[in-house]
Amino acid sequence: MNSAVADHQRIVLTGIGLTAPNGNSLPEFRDALLHGRSGVQEYEIRYVGKTLAGICNFDELKYQKKKEVRRGTRAGSVGIYCAREAVADSGLDWENIDRERVGVYIGVTEHGNVETENEIYEIKGYDYDTSVWSHHHNPRTVANNPAGEITLNMRITGPHYTIGAACAAGNAGLIQAAQMLRLGECDVALAGGVSESIRTFGIFAGFASQGALATHENPSKASRPFDIDRNGIVVSEGGCIYVMERLEDAQRRGAKIYGELVGYAMNSDASDFVLPNPAQQARCMELALRNALLNPEEIDLVSTHATATTSGDIQECVALRAVFRNGSQPVVNNTKSFIGHAMGAAGALELAGNLPSFGDGVCHATINVDRLDPDCELPGLVLNKPRERTGIRYILNNSFGMLGINSVVIIGKV
Repeated sequence: MNSAVADHQRIVLTGIGLTAPNGNSLPEFRDALLHGRSGVQEYEIRYVGKTLAGICNFDELKYQKKKEVRRGTRAGSVGIYCAREAVADSGLDWENIDRERVGVYIGVTEHGNVETENEIYEIKGYDYDTSVWSHHHNPRTVANNPAGEITLNMRITGPHYTIGAACAAGNAGLIQAAQMLRLGECDVALAGGVSESIRTFGIFAGFASQGALATHENPSKASRPFDIDRNGIVVSEGGCIYVMERLEDAQRRGAKIYGELVGYAMNSDASDFVLPNPAQQARCMELALRNALLNPEEIDLVSTHATATTSGDIQECVALRAVFRNGSQPVVNNTKSFIGHAMGAAGALELAGNLPSFGDGVCHATINVDRLDPDCELPGLVLNKPRERTGIRYILNNSFGMLGINSVVIIGKV
């Protein structure tokens, strides 16, 4: 594939930094996925009370001082940790790199809710006297904050911004980076997604009001995509950022390459605020395949978006059947069953957990499926135990979001 594409147009992933509820590096994360370790735990948040969440446990002070953590945001700290880890993993000569030629493109579901909620909670104790409102509020809540905090910490003077794409945002960050690299706007991109969603009570209250917030007596079994007894979403925080480069640049410096972004697409349902449209999801996958110059039967592994809501899981399965109705069937898995829904980070994290399949030929399972919903039956669905799949060459990663935004990326083995 892509033999006709010049090396300076081929975009590869050369570094990965992440924090997930069950791991703070790709090796830790992958090990948890292969051995069935969930990162979901009990959690309590103001006004909502006791609930469940995926909570990250990374060292904020590894790359920041205490004062910087206090001044900034949780999303910023997640982004800084992941970006620094990705650069370290990439082997880039960071001290000598031209940082004006580094771009930062970070996907987010939402930003600013946490900080505004916190300030309102504080001034409530002062009879809503706004004179005690933090002067840090505005830089904390601007939409570009997570990407901007990365540039401040790493002294990057190239372009930075966030991509607001609901839960399709992690993929969108990668797509934006690829486009900017191909345009020559940067030579190195830090791209992916971050989420601090569990710090806002509003997201829990909102899902609860929709009847879409998961409950379970055993937190590790709460996130149950495709299971007929699923009862909703587990909200999670997390982040995953990639170093992305042109193939020729990566090869010139002898970089290890995790994979090549061979195809991608984004489109819109234009049909409902929250209910997914399987026809448009299928169309997005078809557009990504066309962009990659691939046929459906060439895809070896599909990483699903499925959030453990009845409508979402079933509609995505309808879309997958429409796309992969002929020829060989890919293996299919889901990562949210381990960590919950990391919102803006979801697509990037879920892709990362599957990339080692290129090397070890194993597809991690979807856990917590005790009774498969008949409407979610797929020939290649991997349930509860990993499955060997030799010769994995192409991974298709789905990520969909509210307001009907769909994103698909396809990564090929190099």
